Amino acid sequence: MVIQTALVSVSNKEGVVDFCRELVGLGVRILSTGGTAKLLLQEGIKVEKVSDYTGFPEILGGRVKTLHPKIHGGILALHDDPAHQRVLQEHGISPIGLVVVNLYPFVQTIQREGVTLPEAIEQIDIGGPSMIRAAAKNSRYVTVVVDPADYAKVIAQMKVNGCQTSPEERFRLSRKAFEHTSSYDSAIAAYLRQQESGAKEGPQELPKAMSLHLTKRQDLRYGENPHQRAALYAVGQPAGLVAAKQLQGKELSFNNYIDLQAASGLAAEFADPFCAIIKHTNACGSAVGATLADAYERAYECDPVSAFGSVIGFNRVVDAQTAEKMSSLFVEAIIAPGYEAAALEIFASKKNLRLMEASASQLGSADFDFKKIAGGFLVQDQDLHYLNEKDLKVVTDRAPTPAEITDLLFAWNIAKHVKSNAIIYVKDKRTVGVGAGQMSRVDSARIAVQKARVPLAGAVMASDAFFPFRDGIDEAAKSGIRAVIEPGGSLRDDEVIQAANEHGMAMVFTGIRHFKH
Repeated sequence: MVIQTALVSVSNKEGVVDFCRELVGLGVRILSTGGTAKLLLQEGIKVEKVSDYTGFPEILGGRVKTLHPKIHGGILALHDDPAHQRVLQEHGISPIGLVVVNLYPFVQTIQREGVTLPEAIEQIDIGGPSMIRAAAKNSRYVTVVVDPADYAKVIAQMKVNGCQTSPEERFRLSRKAFEHTSSYDSAIAAYLRQQESGAKEGPQELPKAMSLHLTKRQDLRYGENPHQRAALYAVGQPAGLVAAKQLQGKELSFNNYIDLQAASGLAAEFADPFCAIIKHTNACGSAVGATLADAYERAYECDPVSAFGSVIGFNRVVDAQTAEKMSSLFVEAIIAPGYEAAALEIFASKKNLRLMEASASQLGSADFDFKKIAGGFLVQDQDLHYLNEKDLKVVTDRAPTPAEITDLLFAWNIAKHVKSNAIIYVKDKRTVGVGAGQMSRVDSARIAVQKARVPLAGAVMASDAFFPFRDGIDEAAKSGIRAVIEPGGSLRDDEVIQAANEHGMAMVFTGIRHFKH
């Protein structure tokens, strides 16, 4: 349909002046409100204020501007329905063929430090979504534009089609408009859910309904394998790893993102200088150290073979000494809270190395963990359980020594981030053997021994779940493991405890399982 009247009211004013100047040049009448009208008038563009058109002023501090029959009637009228046209004529309503609206910056507002609930509520747009939805519903006749990136294409079509857009373009823009309002409402619902959860004590019920609106950020070269298509999507305004800053290197791959998430999540568990070396989401080497360079060296020594082509996470700003020690290793990507200038100079020689910068607070855990299955999602809380020494239950004749307790707690934190069945051997706050993702727990115990590059005598063992049989304990004892941390809860706990006592081991139960599928 020929566009004779456009309603323009935008929070994001990028490109709107040039767009409206083009519309006026095509003979289009522009209705506008508030700051948008003020800007256009300042730029010498002929504009009619909505309040002048409706004969009703903006009220309630601007909360009510466009909620009027002369606006919504003009948007929703069927242009080929005689009855609708008679109503428009009777009430002096102009058909509105173009609606250019984007919404109050709610997501940007809630990301501000110290924002209050009333401040956030005030950024919930009411009239904007109403106009967008009305225009999108009536896309047979009305063109709706929510994204400045679409201005040029709309103008180009209007110039060659007699001030009209194509049905295909109106349908595309309608779909995009509903995506826009859906994303907006999802962000509001998620924020309010967080506020409600924060105000209540104890565990909260999972919501009866939730929506995930994903916005494509970029296409990726391929997925886990070259024959799979892939793209990166953000949930609302980019945050977490999606918003991490890339300082150098090739474009991140699908697998890079997954491993970077594993690396940053594990690094965030520790307060002392810490390094996590990740291969296929598992920690093949982890350690704390007196310095970050020391932590890296200790983590690397756990499994130098697997460290080749790994992704590495740090919980400290990477200094030149650490960067120098890493210079001989091929690494896919590094994530850290920052990098000293001298470290960046060292890494600059590795043009393909991806350097990512993000603090632990930026990466913070999401509300829920989602697993996609055919036809739906499984939704669970994030596994954020943190174990303290007071939570340990000694179940053997011998209690662990203070040094063993320190290593047991370290091993337990690592086990939480390793695929089940997970067995972790630790000595002096560094992993010395890792068995991950095996179908049998005793096989994980054997593999962890095989991977060890140092004598295991005096080391401790963590198991992410209980031992179903005593064989895992017997296997560990052969290598000199002196203490074990595990959830407990097996039907054969007595046999497992007896095995530990026979070998002179100390064993503690946590009462918590850390399966990771």
